[in-house]
Amino acid sequence: MKDDVPNLKDFDRRLRDEAHEDLADLVTEEPTKKTQIIAIYGKGGIGKSFTLANLSHMMAEQGKRVLLIGCDPKSDTTSLLFGGKACPTIIETSTKKGLSGEPVKIGDVCFKRGGVFAMELGGPEVGRGCGGRGIIHGFELLEKLGFHDWDFDYVLLDFLGDVVCGGFGLPIARDMAQKVILVGSNDLQSLYVANNVCSAVEYFRKLGGNVGVAGLVINKDDGSGEAAAFAEAAGVPVLASIPADDDLRKKSANYQIVGTDKSPWGSLFAGLADAVSVAPPIRPVPLDQDGLLGLFDGSDTGAGVTLEPATDEDMRGKNAKPRESLEVIYDDA
Repeated sequence: MKDDVPNLKDFDRRLRDEAHEDLADLVTEEPTKKTQIIAIYGKGGIGKSFTLANLSHMMAEQGKRVLLIGCDPKSDTTSLLFGGKACPTIIETSTKKGLSGEPVKIGDVCFKRGGVFAMELGGPEVGRGCGGRGIIHGFELLEKLGFHDWDFDYVLLDFLGDVVCGGFGLPIARDMAQKVILVGSNDLQSLYVANNVCSAVEYFRKLGGNVGVAGLVINKDDGSGEAAAFAEAAGVPVLASIPADDDLRKKSANYQIVGTDKSPWGSLFAGLADAVSVAPPIRPVPLDQDGLLGLFDGSDTGAGVTLEPATDEDMRGKNAKPRESLEVIYDDA
C-alpha cells in the first residue's frame, strides 16, 4: 500500500527544475512547432512595414501559409501589401459592430493578397485613448475569433518599437511569440529602440519568459557598419541587409511589392525568408548607454562633453538674493 503513494516531493522538484529552464537557450536547431509567431520591432519609419509586407509576400510565394497582423496604430503594414488601400481595422470594426449589436466576422477584418492573409489591429483616435490598450483589446477579439485554432506556418506581428508601454510589449511579456526580429539602420535612434527591445526581452527572461531575439534586419544600409556592430555587441545575427537604394525607396513610396520572384530584389527577400524560418531565439546582451554611443563616432554623439552642475543661483537668475538660513545655531555652553 505504501508503494502506491506517489513521491510528491520528487514531482515538485522536477516541476521546479523545468520551470527554471531557459528554453530559448536550449534551442539548437530549426523550431519544430508548426506555427511560428514572430514579432517584428523597430523605430517608427525605419521600414518595418516595408520589410514585413515584402517578407510575407515572399513566404507565401514559397508555399507558406502566412498571417500578417499590423499592430501599429498607423496601420501602414497592410497599406503597402494592398497597394496603398487601407483595410478596416479590428478596433474600428469592433466599435461599429458593437454599437449596432452585430458580431465581428473574419471577413470584416481579414483580407488576402498574393496568398498572404492580413489584418490591422488599429488604435484609438488621436488623444482619445491608449494605443497599448488598443493592442490588448485587439488580441482579446482575435482570441474570440478563434486565433488559437487557425492553421498558419507563420504569424508575423508588426509592432511599434518606440513605445515601451505594456500593450506594445505584449508578445514579449506574455510569451505570445517565440521570437523577435529587430529592424534597424545605421543611425543612433533606431539602434536605441532596438537596444530597448533587447532590454525588454532580457527583463522578461529573468522573470521566466522564453522569447528570444532571432536577429536584426538592417534597412537602408549605407555600409557605415554601426548596425552590424550593434548586432555583434548584442550577440544577435544579422538576418539581412537591405541597401539604401533609390529604386527600393521609390517602389516603397508607390506601394509596390518587391518581395517576389518577379522583382530583381526577390532573391534578397527569399534569403531573408529562409533566415527567418530557421533562426533560433537568442538571449540578447543589451548595451548600456555608453556602449551604444561607443558604436558611433564621437563627433556625432557629443563625446567629450562634461556635465557642469547647476547651482541654486543659476536657477533663480535675477531673483538670486541671499536668503536667511533656517538653521538653528546654539550658543556654546
